[in-house]
Amino acid sequence: MDKFSKQEGSKIAELIEKGREQGFLTYDDVNDHLPDDISDPDQVEEIIGMINDLGLQVHEKAPDLDTLMLRESENTDDIALEQAAEALAAVENETGRTTDPVRMYMREMGTVDLLTREGEIEIAKRIEEGMRDLLLASAQYPRTVEYVLSYFQLVKDEEKKLNDLLTGFFEEMEEVPSAGPGSEKAKQLADKKDDDENDGELDFKEVQRRMTSLKRQYNKTMKVLDKNGRSHKKPRRVRKTWEYF
Repeated sequence: MDKFSKQEGSKIAELIEKGREQGFLTYDDVNDHLPDDISDPDQVEEIIGMINDLGLQVHEKAPDLDTLMLRESENTDDIALEQAAEALAAVENETGRTTDPVRMYMREMGTVDLLTREGEIEIAKRIEEGMRDLLLASAQYPRTVEYVLSYFQLVKDEEKKLNDLLTGFFEEMEEVPSAGPGSEKAKQLADKKDDDENDGELDFKEVQRRMTSLKRQYNKTMKVLDKNGRSHKKPRRVRKTWEYF
């Protein structure tokens, strides 16, 4: 029993011996003999499973005499007792190292593979594609465009902030650099991002240009809708151009 202290091994041995004498154990028996630092339900269930493997049943409350008579064929011996004590104490020893939330987190993180460069590129593309799909779906509804245009007017009137409406523009991504600390390209982009954040504002002239184009296209589309209705092919074709603003 070199994996656990004599006192801990003695408590576990007492638990199993009590089960042999009674012919059963209750959950209260198990809880009373477990160390205080084992409180996770999964840990307790694992220990109960080991006890069951020895032929000892663990019940919510003490079973009646008839139930005990049916299960009187106990097969635990001194060797099994020793092995069970060692196995249970080993679980205790392992869980004792991981009850601290930070240590548990770090241990679990250590089992997760780091992203490869290809994985980073794939995730970045999927995120951008998802955002683009969301915007494309929203752009199919005129009220979405109306809201953007009316909000931008409030920005021009200095009643709203531009950053509350826009965070940037979609641009074609030629390359997604590795986010690893050794990537020079990633470092350059991070420095550029810091500079942009320090500026704190989008290029207002560029926003103005795009909003003007959007409003022009919106007015054109609404005229076609009023004339031909939503089911006509031409409104759908014209409305499709909104998606790129």
